[in-house]
Amino acid sequence: MNNFIKKLFGTLLEKPWESERASIDDAHSGQTFDLSVQKSAVIIIFGIATVLFSLIFTGYIYSIPPEQDTKYLLKPNLLWINTLVLFIISYYFSKVTNEIKRKEYLNIKKNIIIVGGLSYFFLFGQVAFWIQLMKSGNFVSTNNYFSSFYIFTALHGLHLLGGLFFWGKVASRALKLKGNQILNEEKNISALSMYWTFLLVVWLAFFMMIYVFNDAFIEWCKTLVA
Repeated sequence: MNNFIKKLFGTLLEKPWESERASIDDAHSGQTFDLSVQKSAVIIIFGIATVLFSLIFTGYIYSIPPEQDTKYLLKPNLLWINTLVLFIISYYFSKVTNEIKRKEYLNIKKNIIIVGGLSYFFLFGQVAFWIQLMKSGNFVSTNNYFSSFYIFTALHGLHLLGGLFFWGKVASRALKLKGNQILNEEKNISALSMYWTFLLVVWLAFFMMIYVFNDAFIEWCKTLVA
């Protein structure tokens, strides 16, 4: 991921109109980024999802009246546990990518299963928190604060379910392979790792906005735009 970012910004800084740069470009083989089809598809999903979640963030900022209590969601511990689970998933995905490089086949299979199990645990945790909210009398129609929370977590959960669908396909193939045959799934596993990292980043952005900074963040955003 870091190499991709370096290549991206390195390309943006190039000056193709200069003669020295032109000679380098003429000798180029034709492939600018070392991207697989899987990673390219994930990046396209990134773009679409980023626009969607940005619209939700913007709608949230401008739809919350100043008198609404935006600190309720900080109280339940379950949200913090769910956030920690996403961090652990990213950690195990990083382990899988490192184990592919070291060719530790048994650990790759084990950690792929752990990633899937923790992802389902996160989804069940979110559903449990929804039930907890509804039992306390906070529904989608309660106010704009809770409606924003339900909409965001529902969309985030749908994106995670989509990732789990492809995780299931990759895991089912990887578990059947023996020895170094699992390296054939390297591109798919790397793409899934990128996808889960994106889900973590989106979740953290929303978590910081709606749970941690809430009122102060909303006021700052409004001032910035104004």
